[in-house]
Amino acid sequence: MHGEPFGYEKPASLREFESLFAERGEDAKILAGGTDLFVLIKERLLAPRLLIDISDLPELRGISYDPGEGLTIMAGTKVAEIERSALVREHAPALAFAAANLGSNQVRWMATMAGNVCHASPAAETPPVLLAHGCELVIGTPGGERTLPISEFFLAYRKTALQAGEYLKAFRLPPLPARSAVAYQLRGLRRAMEIDMLNMGIYLELAADGVTVSDIRLAMGSVGPVTYRARGTEQRLKGMRLGEEFMAAAGAGVAEEATPIDDMRASAAYRNRVIGVLARRGLEQCLEQIGKGRGEA
Repeated sequence: MHGEPFGYEKPASLREFESLFAERGEDAKILAGGTDLFVLIKERLLAPRLLIDISDLPELRGISYDPGEGLTIMAGTKVAEIERSALVREHAPALAFAAANLGSNQVRWMATMAGNVCHASPAAETPPVLLAHGCELVIGTPGGERTLPISEFFLAYRKTALQAGEYLKAFRLPPLPARSAVAYQLRGLRRAMEIDMLNMGIYLELAADGVTVSDIRLAMGSVGPVTYRARGTEQRLKGMRLGEEFMAAAGAGVAEEATPIDDMRASAAYRNRVIGVLARRGLEQCLEQIGKGRGEA
């Protein structure tokens, strides 16, 4: 499985972990669930000298909600816990749905959302929803922390903004304003445990008149080297009134901003054609949720 031997440490506290991680630097890799990490080690894409197991650190587990701050998910929380959390289902149902579509049930009880995000795969399930929510990341440093919008986290294929000695500590999803909602759409193999061919996170907020678009975020996965927002399309759609012209502009805009490739899961032409369909479906889902009052503060 691994050409070179590696050490294993399981710190008993967050302080002990931060000290050890800072000391060992690039020799160390964090083990939270290992569902991505061990694949990379097995394929000899990574060769760490030390694995630091943080899977049982209580300081990095848990989900909470504050009306002023929003939803906080600690980085060590298992994907299955996010999927089943009553708080997540109430305040970020699209994230619960995305979590439920990540791998198998066994994988979800091992994997963490932090691992899914830090792996920085453009096909990952949770980043589009987090981008749509305007998620803020809490980045841990030895004895401190900093915050970073998730929109600034993905730098290139499997490359993030984490610096030496830093780790992803928590996710903060702000409260949804009145007349807003988030949706997650995906396209994958039917009845197959496979990563998405294509996915999208969609945020829609309407003005007080209920028909004018006040804000919108369109986050696309599997159409470029990273998960990213269709910012040009977002700017054109703000201020538009709901209707067929708006929907057509959204679909055409994301297709224009997508830069997909051909691979074993789908062709570039297919992805380019379907991304607009996902945008329309996601916006329709957001409108349905807003109509039910689900997105209201």
